[in-house]
This record gives sequence, C-alpha cells and structure tokens, in this order.
Amino acid sequence: MSDEIQLISDGNGLAVIGPQSAIELFLTSHELESTEMSTSRLSSIFGGISGAGQAGATIAENSGRWVQISEKSARQIKQFGLMKSRTTGLSLGTVTSPETGRIKALVEFTKGPQELGTLVGNPAALGGLAGMMSQYAMQQKMDEITDYLAVIDEKIDDILRAQKDAALAEMIGAGLMIDEALTVRSAHGTTDELTWNKVQQLPGTISVTQAYALRQIDALASKVEAKAKLGDLAKNVADVDARVREWLAVLARCFQLLDSIAVLEIDRAFELNPSTVDTHRQGLEAARTRRLETIGVATGLLLTRIEAAAKTANGKVLLHPTTARTIVGSSNSVHEKVTAFHTTVGITVEQEQVRARRWAEAAGELRDKVLETGAESLESARSFSTETLDRAKTAAVETRGRALEATEKVSLSIAERAAQKRTAGETETGPAEIEAS
Repeated sequence: MSDEIQLISDGNGLAVIGPQSAIELFLTSHELESTEMSTSRLSSIFGGISGAGQAGATIAENSGRWVQISEKSARQIKQFGLMKSRTTGLSLGTVTSPETGRIKALVEFTKGPQELGTLVGNPAALGGLAGMMSQYAMQQKMDEITDYLAVIDEKIDDILRAQKDAALAEMIGAGLMIDEALTVRSAHGTTDELTWNKVQQLPGTISVTQAYALRQIDALASKVEAKAKLGDLAKNVADVDARVREWLAVLARCFQLLDSIAVLEIDRAFELNPSTVDTHRQGLEAARTRRLETIGVATGLLLTRIEAAAKTANGKVLLHPTTARTIVGSSNSVHEKVTAFHTTVGITVEQEQVRARRWAEAAGELRDKVLETGAESLESARSFSTETLDRAKTAAVETRGRALEATEKVSLSIAERAAQKRTAGETETGPAEIEAS
C-alpha cells in the first residue's frame, strides 16, 4: 500500500486506513484528533463478506483510526474533496503522503490502493465499515454523557434512587444489565447470543422512562407562566431551576443506554448477516434522530417559557427590582443547564440568555421615554398653537372680506333705490310743467 491512505466518511466520523506512519503524518499535518480502530475486528468483519476477504487481510496488516466530525474537523475534512458514493451514501477518497511529509491533493478513490479496491467497490463491505463507524460514534457520545453526568456533581444513580417512581426504578435495573453486557463485549470483542438475549427486551423499559422524564419536563415548562404574578413567577422559576437538572440527567442516561443497546445490536447484525449491517445501521440512526427531535421539542419549549419569564421580569424591574433580578438569574441558570444537556447529546437550539436589566438602566430608559414623550407633546402644542393662530388669522381675513362684500352690496342696493326714486320724481313733474306753460 506504500504511503496511500484510504478515507471513508459517513457524515459523523472519518475512517482513516493505511500504514501507521502515513496515518500519523496525515493526522498530525491536519491537527485531527482520532481514536484507534480495531483492524483485527475489521478484518474479521470483512472476512465474513463475500468478495471482501482480501480487503480484510490487507486492513489487518495496517492501521485504522476514527476521527469524530466536529465543527473544526468538518472544515478540515471538507478540503479533502471526498466523493459521495451513490451506492452506499458514504464519502470516500484516497490521499498520498510523499517523503516530504506533505499531503497531496485527493485523487479519485477508484484509483486508490489496489488491495482496498475490493473494499471500495463492495457495498456490503463498505456498509460493514459504516456500521462499525456508527458504533465508534455512539461510544464517543456515551463517554461524553458519562463526563456530563460527572460534571454536574451528582451521580446518576443517586438522582435516580432519590425518585420513588416505578419507571425510574425499572430503568436502574435495565442500566445495570446493559452496563454488564458492555463489559462482556469489551472482554470478548463482540456481543454473543447469550449476552444479547439478556438485554434485547430492555429498550422498551428505557423508552417508558424517557417518556416519563419528558412529561416531567413539560410539567416544569407549564409552571413558568409569564402572565402569573411576579412573586409567583419567581417561586416557580426557582423551583424549575432546582428540579430541571435531575430530569435532564434521567434523559441523558436514557439516551446513553439506548445508544448502548444500538452498539450491541449492530454486533449481532454482524454475526447474523454482515450484508444487512448498513440497512440496520440506517434504521438505528433514523430512530436516534427522531429521539433527539422529541427531546429537543420538550426542552426547547422549556427554554422558550424561561426566556419569556425573564423578559417579563425585566419589564417590571422598576417596581420590583429584587424579584426581577431573582427571576432573570434563575432563568439563566436553567438556560445553562439545558444548553449543557443539548451540547452533550447533540441537540441544536438557537436561544440565548436574557441579560438582567439594572434598576438604574430601566429608570434611565423610562426618563428618556418621558422626556421624549414630553418633547413630542410640547412640539405638538406649539404646532397646534401656530396652526390655530394661522387659522384664526385666515378666518378673520375671510370674515372681514365677507363683511366688506356685504357692505358694498348694501351700499349698492341703497344707491340703486335712490336713483330709482329720483327718476320717478322727474317723470311726474315733467307733464304738469308742460300744461302750465
């Protein structure tokens, strides 16, 4: 295989297969963190797939690493220009590492190492590798949840035992059985039939507990009613802050256990029919996505209610400064806890914390508003006065004009009547004077 490296990505992780020295150079050059893949297990997986035996033997002679795709690594991987296979949906490619230590541009995966040509051209073999990559991704998430539960300074078992609900008690027992199965798997390298028979019915129990925890989250969200009195709102938000962590912990544990079952289930698919592993993997991922969406809706609603409560409190900070600050503080505490949970399990919700308004800030805003309103009122009064004066002047001019016009009409009428009288008098005098003469 010389210095050629095969890259295969399923969107969640990147498998890097090739000589150990070339892989190390490749990963170091691109600053990619990775986890060792069991090449012996890869070899055994491919050995059970028709036509992939040579690829399995070649892989066993080399090394494999798995890179989790994060925001940073996604940018790095994008530059490799991996090409998506229409058959499997996986993205593939080959890079070479020359003696200078620089990574060459990607070449078509069909021109990759001849020994891995069978792997690249065999959908069942690629599907098997994708199934194994899914197991690494889920194991990584399970480890992150374990770290999350440790960071919140409360052991999950203590939280669960503090609850008296039967659903949680049953999940504790299921968790113990699944943890035992994972321990056996770690020792044997796979999941045998006996181990699988002990745990295959447990997803139903865990799903019931998850549904119960989601109802509790919904109940907490319903307590945060923005229309409530401020004192009641402060009490309810504080209660949510005190209780939300335990139910988030329950949800995290449910998610972890269901991922654990999925890891064991893929093992069994490998054992029973390796050619169906990819289809089974896709079904598990679809179910996992729906589970994340369901949890995201419930916790997202809680964040929305919490944000509304904080904004309501900020709007009343002038009259109730202490209570308002308490509500905003508790709301942001809930926000931090839910956001930490979202980050751990892989849920993206775009919501930010609400900043508590200071009393002086609110008072200043109110003062500015009053001054602005006062200035607008004064300007309106001035405008009204000026407009009224102008209208009065116009009315006076119009009145004067009408009066003059009326006077002129009266004068004209009087003059006309006087003229008519004079004319009539002259007419009567005229004939008498003629007769007299």
